[in-house]
Amino acid sequence: MHIRKATREDVPLILDFIHGIARYEKMEDDVQVTEDMLRDWVFDRQIAEVVFAMEDDQEVGFVLYFHNYSTFVGKAGLYIEDLYVKPEFRGKGYGKALFLYLAHTALQRGCGRMEWTCLNWNKPSIRFYRSMGAVPLDDWRVYRLTEDGLRALETSQPAR
Repeated sequence: MHIRKATREDVPLILDFIHGIARYEKMEDDVQVTEDMLRDWVFDRQIAEVVFAMEDDQEVGFVLYFHNYSTFVGKAGLYIEDLYVKPEFRGKGYGKALFLYLAHTALQRGCGRMEWTCLNWNKPSIRFYRSMGAVPLDDWRVYRLTEDGLRALETSQPAR
């Protein structure tokens, strides 16, 4: 088992993993990303990063992450967008290896914390995250403004 960073040539594979997590989360209809979008945002703009968990020469899991910033902590944080291990490879330590890789990366980069969201019905993931020492933030609720919502606000005048 080892971890490797994704390269530009991995874009189709990254997209396959995104479809895999979408199937698992019953959200396949929500996937809009294309290979061109991944190429642009992950490799050209370098907004996000991707690594794979490997068994021999096979990619068995992946994680896509990026940095955010905490005004309270005064440091960047590492935000996990997706962490996914193929079903047939679960329970073998690949998720833990990816998670530990991210924890080490966050510390090496001087991050003040690591965060992510998890669907409330996803009990196996919740158990895993708790076993890694994660604490749920029950007082917080995630809000989202979609691209359509952003466009609806586009014509509003900002405060001057």
